[in-house]
Amino acid sequence: MRAPTTLDALLVIAAFSRHAEALDWGERRAHELFGPIGLQSERYSFAHTAYYDSTMGADLQKQLWVFERLAPLDSLALYKTATIRLEEELAASGNYPEPRPLNLDPGFLNLGKFMLATTKDKDHRIYLRDGIFSEVTLRYCDKEYVPWPWTYADYRERHVRDFLNRTREYYKERLKELAEI
Repeated sequence: MRAPTTLDALLVIAAFSRHAEALDWGERRAHELFGPIGLQSERYSFAHTAYYDSTMGADLQKQLWVFERLAPLDSLALYKTATIRLEEELAASGNYPEPRPLNLDPGFLNLGKFMLATTKDKDHRIYLRDGIFSEVTLRYCDKEYVPWPWTYADYRERHVRDFLNRTREYYKERLKELAEI
């Protein structure tokens, strides 16, 4: 086993749905695939856009899950394709009226940034592979994660950034623990 480095990041999955059971299902399945969750945020209202209304409905709740295992930075596209398959698995169950009952957005957090994977290209995103792009959503500056002009509205909110700042401390602890093994 190689020692972890700052080229390894924490996997963070942002999950949202209007169905608590779908979020619970996603958490269980993500745990099965990606290992134990070390931290998670409180669920919060995700009413920052109407973009998802037609496929997911209204009154969405969102939660961030932070996984214990560190992941190599070059694996973000693999996590995005895996979460897309999970979304499709739940949608195919037919248990929900919406075509997309659950959205899972993986990202990586390290000492200098928080980045998200997406299937949507924009001028500030970099193509990774397999139709997946990466965006640096927040940068670490002056002892906290701060937004860019393109940062999604909920990641601008203080409670989300505070959670990610705590997650950065957790990341530093994980690096130290793993270096001692």
